[in-house]
Amino acid sequence: MNIAWGITGAGHFLRESYEVFKKLSEDHQVTILVSGAGEEVLRMYGLLDKLVEISGGSYMEEIFLESEAGRSFPKTGRFLLGKYDALVISPATSNTVAKIVHGISDSLITNAVAQAAKGGTSVYIMPVDVSGEIKSEMPYFMDREMCEKCDDCIPKRKCPQGAIDEQIDLLRCDGCGVCANYCPYGAIKGGFIEFRVREIDAKNVDMLRSMKGITVLEHPSEMLKVF
Repeated sequence: MNIAWGITGAGHFLRESYEVFKKLSEDHQVTILVSGAGEEVLRMYGLLDKLVEISGGSYMEEIFLESEAGRSFPKTGRFLLGKYDALVISPATSNTVAKIVHGISDSLITNAVAQAAKGGTSVYIMPVDVSGEIKSEMPYFMDREMCEKCDDCIPKRKCPQGAIDEQIDLLRCDGCGVCANYCPYGAIKGGFIEFRVREIDAKNVDMLRSMKGITVLEHPSEMLKVF
């Protein structure tokens, strides 16, 4: 099968989605579509450069970044031509879900969903903000209460991306974890954060479930059963 995988700017379920598609790529061709925010978040989690392990670059196994796709998103025309058996958006941010349910297609991912619907391609979406409380993985951050503000900050000196000053610049961080290993006080760490889903986001997910041609997933692992 030819599967298109759309990635948006959510960290929740991002690593799980990567592992699922790495498994799927053993038996299927996968094209990856990455939103502008998705590109930044993938880098933060150390996954951007690993996408080539899923899509090696040959035809129908390319990686398309929104930052390089052009404003008319010509590559999404493949969905009108029936080139893909399915489009999977995982994870899907609340912003992406809101745009889809209200018919807005002004990004690489939302345009792909619109073209897939027009071309009769099945769409599967894994929203991150469904309902209740969510526990989500965070990129590396600096705990200011634990930081001793050393004159010679070893993590700052050792960071290969130069992403550390008084805090971690997440737009430069590539999630390698070198900094956490060098801090003698354990002030740099990853971890999880809990947050409550907004009512409007939960309603948008309910609307998404009612849309023809779209299947809402509860967890990325469900894709292993679908394909």
